[in-house]
Amino acid sequence: MITLRDALPQYVTFRRALGTQLQEPARTLVDFVNFMERENAVSITTELALCWATQPQGVQRATWGRRLSMVRKFAAWFSTIDSRTEVPPRHLLADRQRRKPPHIYSSREIQQLMAEAERLPSSSGLRPITYKTLIGLLASTGLRPQETLALDKADVDLETGVLAIRQTKFGKSRFVPVDDSTRQALARYAKQRDRLDRRRATEAFLISEQGRRLAPSSTRKTFATLSCAIGLRPPARENRSGRGPRLQDFRHSFVTRRLINWYRAGLDVERELPKLATYLGHIDAAHTYWYIQAVPELLQLAAERLDGRRPGGEQ
Repeated sequence: MITLRDALPQYVTFRRALGTQLQEPARTLVDFVNFMERENAVSITTELALCWATQPQGVQRATWGRRLSMVRKFAAWFSTIDSRTEVPPRHLLADRQRRKPPHIYSSREIQQLMAEAERLPSSSGLRPITYKTLIGLLASTGLRPQETLALDKADVDLETGVLAIRQTKFGKSRFVPVDDSTRQALARYAKQRDRLDRRRATEAFLISEQGRRLAPSSTRKTFATLSCAIGLRPPARENRSGRGPRLQDFRHSFVTRRLINWYRAGLDVERELPKLATYLGHIDAAHTYWYIQAVPELLQLAAERLDGRRPGGEQ
């Protein structure tokens, strides 16, 4: 069985191969390994990790939290090698704000959401088809929700199936191709929308019941209603959205499925990731690498690939 001291350089190499510099953790985790050896411990436990993380005195609690976070990520990786490893739970100690763990939508959940959207009350018939199309577009393209809401009719080429995404999160514009089934669904929506919308109050591609561009706040609220209806969110108080999966999680789900398929197909993911980063509108491929660390199945597939094993199989 590989020791923690032997595993640490492999972990650092693995994380740096994913685009993370890992300067401070690489140094700090050496101290953690020294501590584990002094304790004659061969496996990481939550108790030992917490004991080590809180050793420094006269520091802010966030410092303890940052140290524990370093161990937690190391433990998550090492658990794929040694099943005895305990991964410290999140939020044991205050740490800097973390990204919310994404919800990865299943194909069934996406279908249920789209079916529920078709049942939304509407006097004109616009609302159901707009929200069904919105969910399908987010799931099939990985666009940011705000990018989807900002689309104008002129941005959607229904002949070639290319979307023009203009001046988005990082001030960059890009062109996003969609598959033919998505292009056909968008064309059907456009035809229905133009038949039902008599007011022409906006050039937006996706429009509200009133014939205007969808507002982010009302879109989130409607999506929360759909999520509650199919059991993805618990019932919320009146005029509250509650907690649960978000529109942004369609982007996480799109990327996760793409990466899992690449790993399982044996593709060189490091070579493919910059292309995916460009498609997603990331200014740096390092932003795309985060998805691998956020989803346990991807982390394990990446570890197996780096270790020279075939994902899900033998060497």
